Amino acid sequence: MAGQPQELLHLLTRAERLAARHVHAALDAFDCSVDAWRVLGLLSGDQGRTMTALAEDAVLPAPTLTKLIDQLVDQNLVFRRVDPVDRRRVLVQLTPRGLRRRRQLSRAVRAEWGPSSPGLTEDEESQLVPLLGRLSDALASGGDRVTTGGVETEVGRAQ
Repeated sequence: MAGQPQELLHLLTRAERLAARHVHAALDAFDCSVDAWRVLGLLSGDQGRTMTALAEDAVLPAPTLTKLIDQLVDQNLVFRRVDPVDRRRVLVQLTPRGLRRRRQLSRAVRAEWGPSSPGLTEDEESQLVPLLGRLSDALASGGDRVTTGGVETEVGRAQ
């Protein structure tokens, strides 16, 4: 068990970077980045998502996401439209070509990845996914505050 936050962060970061490198091998044939693949996946099946929600779910800074969305628009994989409910917001949605590309990428990644996560049995993966989800949710809801030496401070935000 990872007893120190530093150890847990190291293991999570290492696993994420190695997994992304593994997935990148499948995406290379399509000249697609891991971030673009994630964004296309987040947009599948939706009626559109706001840039704010997309940035949060993709764990990308807003300027980085904007640049990525601009590239995907140029490739005719996504389009922007005004939110009919709140005309101040812009929604991003897959184009039919984007939907086809997302399906292609998903097949390629599944073929590269295999039936379960590398090094894990299907049972281990089915245990790990909910645990990581809980950790992620806990960090998202209360992770903006860190207690060090009895003093609570904001992290990740300008004050």
